[in-house]
This record gives sequence, C-alpha cells and structure tokens, in this order.
Amino acid sequence: MIKLPKFVEIGLLLFALLLITSCSQQKKITYYQNVDQISTFNGSSFEPTIQPDDLLMIIVSAPDQEAAAPFNLTSENIPTPNGQAYTAARQQQLYLVDKNGLVDFPVLGQLQFGGLTKTEVIEQLKEKLLKYLKNPIVNIRIMNFKFTVQGEVTRPGSYPINSERVTLIEALSMAGDLTIYGKRNNIVVVRELNGKKSIGRVDITKADFINSPYYYLSQNDLIYVEPNNAKSSASTFNQNTGVWISIASLVSSAIFSIILINKN
Repeated sequence: MIKLPKFVEIGLLLFALLLITSCSQQKKITYYQNVDQISTFNGSSFEPTIQPDDLLMIIVSAPDQEAAAPFNLTSENIPTPNGQAYTAARQQQLYLVDKNGLVDFPVLGQLQFGGLTKTEVIEQLKEKLLKYLKNPIVNIRIMNFKFTVQGEVTRPGSYPINSERVTLIEALSMAGDLTIYGKRNNIVVVRELNGKKSIGRVDITKADFINSPYYYLSQNDLIYVEPNNAKSSASTFNQNTGVWISIASLVSSAIFSIILINKN
C-alpha cells in the first residue's frame, strides 16, 4: 500500500472539508428545494382583503347606462389618502376607504368594505343595486397596492404595483433579490389585517412555502430579510480590524525580537 506524504493527506482533507462546506452553503441559498415533493398548490383562489386607506376604482354599469350613471362618481375632485385632491376622468371612479373601513357610495350611502375581499364587495353592491338596476355589473380594482422590502436585499424600499396578485418571490425579485448575506430560511413578513398586525416567517429554500399564507402578499406588507451569520461575522471582523492589526503587529514584533535574541 502506497503511503501518501503527510502534506498530501492534509491537502486532501482540507479539500474534502472545503467541498462539504461548499455544498452546505449552496443548500442555504438555493430556492424551492424538494420541489418534486409538492403535489398541490392552494394559492389559486387568493384575493387581497380591502384595508383602510385603500383607493378603490369602482365602476357600476348596466344595460341601461343612464340608469347606472347616478351610482358612479362624476369628474370632480376625489379625496386621496394624503388629503390632496385628485381630479379623475369619469371612468376612474376612485373611492377612499376610511379608517373604519367605510366607503361613501353614491345613492347607497356609507358601506362597509374594510375586511372584505373584492368578490365579497361586488356581491354586496350587486345585491343593493338590484333594487334600482336590472342586471348590474360591478368592476373593482385596488389602485394603490404596494409593499415594502427591507434588510439584506439589493434595492430596499417601497414598491407600488399595478397588480393585486404578487408573490413573495416576485417582490424580492423587484428588490433585486437577496444579497449573499440574506437569511433565506427565515424571511419575515409583517401584515396588518383588520387593524391587527401579524408576523409570518417563511423559508424560501423549501418548496412547500408556496402553500404559506404569506406566499401571496397583501397590500402594505412589510418584508424584512435578516442578515445571516456570515454577515454578522463579517461585521464583527470589520469593526475589530484595527484591534486585529494591532495584535498581529505585536505578535510579529515579539517573534522578530525573539529571533534576534537567539541569534545573539
């Protein structure tokens, strides 16, 4: 049996350790692991819930357009969440949901929309409109849908979007994806629903997160990506760089002095 030199054995051992560490690091940053084990996806019926300060575009129509006209806003100044005026064209029927979840609707008066989905609001409006209109049609869209991403991403900030269905992965992509220091197995999502805040934690390295209630975002969700241990270690090292340099200098000086003394 050929015996390898000691330095070769040590080199092979170090290479093996490096390979194991590399595989471990790859598992920490790869998304959707074990995707073949996921057989169902429950997100197809997701609808965002209407919240205070939402700006809704609601258009009521019917075969008799003249009869439907009183149930639509006219081209006047319409309030927005920041209190300024918003001049809209007739087709932009914008309604502000107040802090109590109420909307002032033409003819029908104050209606409770907060806490309901779009489908539930449409059903409620149709039921009330049937007293006045034949075959009413109601279209609703949330106009100020946004989310915020903070922490270990390339471009943190708030992102307004035109869609009402955006996934956590899409949101992270808009923010430039996670940095190498982002903790992918513990992403925090802060959500407010009916005045109550909830905090969810999502592991995007596991494919089953697609069935999480936080897979689809709600408006005004806050996403926070925590730093991993590597970032903490790097931060600590950078803070103590001066100390380490001083220690290294002292040790080098001590060794150099000992060598000189031994020579003499």
